[in-house]
Amino acid sequence: MPNRSTDALFLLIQSLERWEKRNFKLFVTRNTGSSDLKITQLFDALDKMEEYDEEILLKKTPGIQKQQLSNLKAHLYREVLASLRLLKQEENIDLQLHEQLDFARILYNKGLYYQSLRILEKIKELAKTNNQVTYLLQALFLEKNIESLHITRSMQDRADKLAADVEETNQRLTMIGSLSNLSLQLYSWYIKNGLARNSKDTEELNRFFNNSVIEASKDAKGFYERLYRYQCYCWYAFITQDLIGYYRYCQKWVDLFQAEPRMIEVETAHYIKGMHNLMGAHFDLKNYQKFQETINQFEAFSQTPIVLENQNNLIQVFVYLQISKLNGHFLEGTFTEGLADVPYIESKLKEYERYLDRHRILVFYYKIASLYFGSGNHDQSIDYLNKIINWKVDLRTDLQCYARLLHLIAHYELGNFNLLEYLLKNVYRFMYKMENLSTVELAVFDFVKKSFRLQNQELKPAFEKLLAKLKELEHDPLETRAFMYLDIISWLESKISNTPVQTVIRNKFLEARKKNQCRSTPVVE
Repeated sequence: MPNRSTDALFLLIQSLERWEKRNFKLFVTRNTGSSDLKITQLFDALDKMEEYDEEILLKKTPGIQKQQLSNLKAHLYREVLASLRLLKQEENIDLQLHEQLDFARILYNKGLYYQSLRILEKIKELAKTNNQVTYLLQALFLEKNIESLHITRSMQDRADKLAADVEETNQRLTMIGSLSNLSLQLYSWYIKNGLARNSKDTEELNRFFNNSVIEASKDAKGFYERLYRYQCYCWYAFITQDLIGYYRYCQKWVDLFQAEPRMIEVETAHYIKGMHNLMGAHFDLKNYQKFQETINQFEAFSQTPIVLENQNNLIQVFVYLQISKLNGHFLEGTFTEGLADVPYIESKLKEYERYLDRHRILVFYYKIASLYFGSGNHDQSIDYLNKIINWKVDLRTDLQCYARLLHLIAHYELGNFNLLEYLLKNVYRFMYKMENLSTVELAVFDFVKKSFRLQNQELKPAFEKLLAKLKELEHDPLETRAFMYLDIISWLESKISNTPVQTVIRNKFLEARKKNQCRSTPVVE
């Protein structure tokens, strides 16, 4: 688990780029007339620290008393944010709109009503162009205030027009709020539980989704109404393993941005997430050609100023691009080749550890463990699986369960039979407690338990029997989740044919590619 400082000011200063630090120094000098300030000393000391330690900080700033530190830190925090606000103002539409609203309010307070109204008209146009409904409502409310308190005679029937605009905007915001709430609840369910485990989970998700707002949003034309509607369908389809539905709504999500390219800059994080989900949908459906096309598109996007000049976008693109590249190795059966990316990923996880959420780190650990397992390096796979197993069980219980199951299989491969009986009971109890036992897992447990008593010549028929049983379950909606986390079918086929598992997967991939090429080749008569 990465070390995380809890000091907000330290984390803020450590996140600054060199030019942002230089701008802060100029900002402080310009606004105070002096560069020799205690907050500048405090800034420099915090900038040079690798980890936050208050005792060391006080030693490095002898001019600051301990009782002053809290107030100075609060003051410095505000000043750093103020300098960043000036620097980033042109990059963010919400900062621009906020500034214009401030100007309109200042002009109103000065009694310059007509000037204020002119700025409000510009704000409304800018807000509509960029789908910023909340700022539109704020502008309308200030305009209503001016019109209701002062006789501006700005236009006839102003009251009716304003009332209608406010009513329409309120209705839009209500729908956007309800849809975004539902989207967040579904995503939160997934982060906690993973994919639907049983009919009980499906019923719970159906109760979530049988929401009047979903029906009401069918004819909505606004950008955010459609965005959150597509997200709701996307999460629901993914969790319930409706992979075609998942792909369809991921594509709608991305197409929404393609239809309004300006919104890629306004809502970059949502666009990045949509591209991530679209790559994931192609991966789950084993649609290799579209998977590669989308990765190439995303990689090109990763080199644009929108990403390179925004730290949050840069980190998110790293996460999702690397996850997709790892998925590419799983599709192609190139596990050993994929291990070449691990040192780079590890270095970036270290660099970004202050900013990455634990869920993403768990996903990386599981995928790296799977790479090592697929390449036949079971010891290294176990090392990464232990990082997941030793983590506090408070999210992604699905990954916690399948990490333990893969851990069990890795020890089986290493022939650690003295450990297997203990691990078998331990993993079974954990998955039972997490309500994560399906027919697939029970069949694997039963096989491992019986394998202790089997002779070498009896193992292959036992593997074949298990394979036949699992193939019957491969397309059962409530059993598919196990196959999405572990390619247990390919592992069994590798044991039966005495072939490395990555060779089995590679051969399947090449055969599928060959069939697809044959289908796409026109018949010449």
